[in-house]
Amino acid sequence: MRTRYIATISLAAMGAGFIVTKYMLPDAGWARMLESGFEAGLVGGIADWFAVTALFRHPFGIPIPHTSLLLKNRNKIVNSLISAMETELLNKDSISRKLSELKLFNGIASGAVRLIGKRKTRLSLVQFAQTSLDRLPLERFSGIIRGFVADYVRKQDIRPIVLKLTDKFAHEGWDEKALDYLLGAGKQWVSKRETEQLLGKLAHSKLEELQVGGFMGFAVQAFIGFMSAEKLGPMVQNMLLSAIRDLSQPGSENRTKLLNEVKSAAEKLHENEALMKQLKQWLENGADSVELERFIHLRLEELRQLLLDKLEEEYSRGGRSVVKGVRYLTDRAKEKEELLQQWERTILDYTVQLIERNHYRIGMLVRDNLDRMDDKSLVEMLEQKIGNDLQWIRVNGAICGFAVGIVLSFF
Repeated sequence: MRTRYIATISLAAMGAGFIVTKYMLPDAGWARMLESGFEAGLVGGIADWFAVTALFRHPFGIPIPHTSLLLKNRNKIVNSLISAMETELLNKDSISRKLSELKLFNGIASGAVRLIGKRKTRLSLVQFAQTSLDRLPLERFSGIIRGFVADYVRKQDIRPIVLKLTDKFAHEGWDEKALDYLLGAGKQWVSKRETEQLLGKLAHSKLEELQVGGFMGFAVQAFIGFMSAEKLGPMVQNMLLSAIRDLSQPGSENRTKLLNEVKSAAEKLHENEALMKQLKQWLENGADSVELERFIHLRLEELRQLLLDKLEEEYSRGGRSVVKGVRYLTDRAKEKEELLQQWERTILDYTVQLIERNHYRIGMLVRDNLDRMDDKSLVEMLEQKIGNDLQWIRVNGAICGFAVGIVLSFF
């Protein structure tokens, strides 16, 4: 708008100068020279005003031929603009050339190194991590994880899993380890004084419950009367400890038999239909239980607190681990330069293909936006974008016409 006023003032100045020099100044040579200059400047200014105005509208609203050129050629201009965008600005070669100049990973690495070199940046990163971690809705994550577990258990056939576990149990020494663990725990329990007393009382009570007649009954009653619970306890305890020692001895006959029985039972475990069904039901109930979700939530809370403590420690140290981490990644990246170049080429090719497949959408968007504008709005937009430069044509036309008129006055 400002340049339009300047252009209008220049035209008005030429008109005023022409009137003054023609009708108000004496008939002198210098006055005729100025008159010739102002006259030529007035003609040049009017001609350029007509030319510039004819681009956007009809001068004085009169539909003179070959005026309002932009509106008359609206579709041609839009099509040319979209065609230039599709074939020249957004073609595959130009996109590839521009993207290849980016050096994606080198730029990321350089920018990261510069950023983490500032203590303020490192502390901001640590604080952001703390805030984000503290605001995580773990109760929602707990429900999601429990849902995944429950869905997996429902869809999973447990027979292959049980078969694999029993195979490992039977052929990778798990059976012996389990037996040794149980024998060790049993030996520790049997060796206790309280266990000795318990075994004595239990053995004595069971002997008293025996119902045997005849001479055998008389012998049993005599034995019961002679052996008290205090005497039976050490005897039973020693027998159990002796059996445990025998089963703990590698290569013993009883140990071998027991392990063979255990292996045989384990190998046939997956064939037990009732047991498999019961195990599957137990797993499904456990996966759907609130207790599992609570357990997951507690573990996540523990993990979050552990990470928050580590981040607080890292904040007090000025974020040194951030520097170490970035340097470690950049060093590893330098060692894998060929791999990174391959990734970069892959990303570049994908980006080019993506833009090439969808760049027509940009043209559609441009066309749609232009179609939504009425003629008045379109003209106002164009005048705002290019009108200022065009108005200087009017100014230059007036000035050049004035100069040419001065020159011509000498002939």
